Amino acid sequence: MSTIYYQDSGRGDAVLLLPGWAGSIAEFGWLRGELSEGFRVIAADLPGSGRSQPQPRDYSVDFYAEDARAFFGLLDELGISTVHLVGFSDGGEVALLMAALSPPRVLSVVTWGAAGRIVEPANGPTFDQLEHLIDEPVPELLPLAAYLVEAYGVDNARAMVSNWAAALRGIAARGGDVARARVESIRCPALLIGGSDDVFCPPYLVKEMADAIAGARFDEFEGAGHDLHRSAAGRFGATVNEWLSLH
Repeated sequence: MSTIYYQDSGRGDAVLLLPGWAGSIAEFGWLRGELSEGFRVIAADLPGSGRSQPQPRDYSVDFYAEDARAFFGLLDELGISTVHLVGFSDGGEVALLMAALSPPRVLSVVTWGAAGRIVEPANGPTFDQLEHLIDEPVPELLPLAAYLVEAYGVDNARAMVSNWAAALRGIAARGGDVARARVESIRCPALLIGGSDDVFCPPYLVKEMADAIAGARFDEFEGAGHDLHRSAAGRFGATVNEWLSLH
């Protein structure tokens, strides 16, 4: 059975805050605190990540669409008709897809480390390296491997990352599309942020997606990597707060 773990705080227009794959809403406590002063913030773990179930999850090549449907279902349960979407990495991919699938429901979208399509990085971790992350981690992925083992246990982490990497490989093999082919359906204000040093989702991919969305804005954070909400927290928080206050 699939269940989504979420926390609901604050009042005002709704904001759905989505962390990345294998992450959890715990890493966004500071951002939730800031945003809940002016918004109703629904922070939710992705299916199969954080405290959402099942774990380990079987990832199909359609898992982004499955996640989008799951979060629309959560919003329905909470009686939320319209929402701002704020998503990181896989959470950002889901947010972009949600904006394309149901334009009337999405007030605006903010993403970082997401580009609307899956491409095996030319200068970053390969799908094969990700698939064997737990047992044969390359040096640059040792921190991620250690985090996964600590957070999920060896067996769950191994199954989790293997299933996810296989799904990414399958998506890339059929063209890589997540939301890119539906870009004309994204009609809400959109802010896409990329870190200049992001090897998982290079900024040129993020910019390509932003350029394809009518009226979208692209910001590049110089010197920041994939998790720029950590390495550039001050600038990131100010950017998101300002964006939401204007939209």
